[in-house]
Amino acid sequence: MRLIIFGAAGSVGYRTAAEALERGHEVTAVVRRPTDQLPQGVKVEIGDAADPAQVAGLSAGHDAAVSAIRAPAGREHEQVDATDALLKGVAEASVRLLIVGGAATLKVPDSGKLVLEDARYISEEWRAVAEASAAQHYRCIAEQTADWTYLSPPANLEPGERTGRYRKGTDDLLVTDGTSRISVEDLAVAVVDELENPAHHRTRFTVAH
Repeated sequence: MRLIIFGAAGSVGYRTAAEALERGHEVTAVVRRPTDQLPQGVKVEIGDAADPAQVAGLSAGHDAAVSAIRAPAGREHEQVDATDALLKGVAEASVRLLIVGGAATLKVPDSGKLVLEDARYISEEWRAVAEASAAQHYRCIAEQTADWTYLSPPANLEPGERTGRYRKGTDDLLVTDGTSRISVEDLAVAVVDELENPAHHRTRFTVAH
């Protein structure tokens, strides 16, 4: 496959690019400015994920696109604007989009609350980020043209070991022994698995260890 990754220099984008390359896929990495913080073997493009025309032009000819973008601290609202641009751009290019979003709108099994509403999972420090990811998910739900998939990670997402194993769910936070987590490496495995074998069209899924 020919894949294009927006936000490829970030933690999730980098590991997704590396995972895809390891499986033999062609990867275009879109970044806002030149950087050497990318896996060897990617094709690098400079572009703005918040510009629908640029998204359309860059995505054309690819089999699928991945959004691993994150808005800067203090400008979390830009996450929704960029998502809107990505959805419009890939729709114009007729390319499928997988968005790595947030856990905010997942339901907590033991309380029925959303993760966004549960202080065990969202501290005040991360509230703005969580609210932005919730708005991002709702923007996807409203989308009627683009072929999108929204991946919600578990509550804890940190670099770690690539095991190649994970559990999959839909709208409930996946918890094991009181912990909801996955390594960024295994999240990348889940992303590429979904791209290779699409199972979620215009819907959300989640993964965890």
